[in-house]
Amino acid sequence: MQTTKKTIVVADDHGIMRDGLCALINGEPDLKVIGTATNGREAIRAAEVLKPDLVMMDMSMPLTNGPEAIAHIKRRTPEQRVLVLTFHTDDQHIHAALSAGADGYVLKDDSRLEMLTAVRAVLNGKSFLSPAICDRVVNGYLGGGSGSASVRPTGTQSSIGADVLSAREREVIKLIAEGYRTREIATFLSLSHKTVEKHRSNLMRKLSLRSAAAVTAYAIANGFVRP
Repeated sequence: MQTTKKTIVVADDHGIMRDGLCALINGEPDLKVIGTATNGREAIRAAEVLKPDLVMMDMSMPLTNGPEAIAHIKRRTPEQRVLVLTFHTDDQHIHAALSAGADGYVLKDDSRLEMLTAVRAVLNGKSFLSPAICDRVVNGYLGGGSGSASVRPTGTQSSIGADVLSAREREVIKLIAEGYRTREIATFLSLSHKTVEKHRSNLMRKLSLRSAAAVTAYAIANGFVRP
């Protein structure tokens, strides 16, 4: 029985890197590249027309940069998954990606196995942060370390504590951070899919979080789960 492949658009203006990513992805039995983009505008267009399961997006894109393209895609189709693939490890770029709504952030110098792990995690509704930047993101939410506070998405200051969440929202944020999808959370908590979505929306609004990756970072920083 043939397995339906997950579809991916690769957006990167570096030809060698883009071709290498396509070869890596197409070498997997459950993944397929259905389009590529060399600038942000092409990435937005490909996401709208091809409707892939995942868009892999470089941060430094011509015409429309990565964060702007991510934000546009997420506004049009919030359910579409976006994984950032970049060389940038600085606070400014991490903050921009998570604030725009990226579902994951992986580095181009991570191993091939790490990249594929990131792709599958994000496709499965989970968030993914490269191990190389995870500590920076967590420290940013805690407000510790030189310059790390800039990692926080806009409006997420240390004064926004977990005490604003209801008991049920605390359960939901913990399960989101542990990688459970909405359907799985609904089953686990004996709730409807719609109710879980409402709790998810409410907690993200209260904490000023815009992506699952940001939720995970906040949950780790505030002790809901271990990194």
